Amino acid sequence: MPLRIGIGYDAHRLEEGRPLVLGGVRVPYGRGLVGHSDADVLAHAVADALLGALALGDLGDRFPSSDERWRGASSLDLLRRVVAEVTARGGRVANVDSLVIAQEPRLAPHAGAMRASLAAALGIEAGQVSVKSKTTDRLGFEGREEGIAAQAVALVEVPDGH
Repeated sequence: MPLRIGIGYDAHRLEEGRPLVLGGVRVPYGRGLVGHSDADVLAHAVADALLGALALGDLGDRFPSSDERWRGASSLDLLRRVVAEVTARGGRVANVDSLVIAQEPRLAPHAGAMRASLAAALGIEAGQVSVKSKTTDRLGFEGREEGIAAQAVALVEVPDGH
């Protein structure tokens, strides 16, 4: 089957007293991301990459913050819904490569759990999912620890003519 590539990006600010959820994994930290859903920037970036691969818009089109149904929603649930849409169109996720950009907390110890969580939501093996983390050496909003960003690239197999 032909291959399609999509790219996704998301960023949210950090706030005291909120849980930090990345790739569906709760990361111990004193601050969490602020958003209409659980603000999981990693799951959001992956979902946007999948939507981009099939030219289906973005996460905000599907789950707008103006819709109260999505308030506090699990981003993994939103990702599963996107995967179902890709599958309904005959697509199959081949692999995902992702990057979380945060000065703190250290995310490398949680990367394996994030890979497993995302792979389960994507319906693929953990070996088909890469989760990396980088700091910005204190540059930008991530470096000032104001927020966290994520990027993802997805490779999707699609039927001919898609």
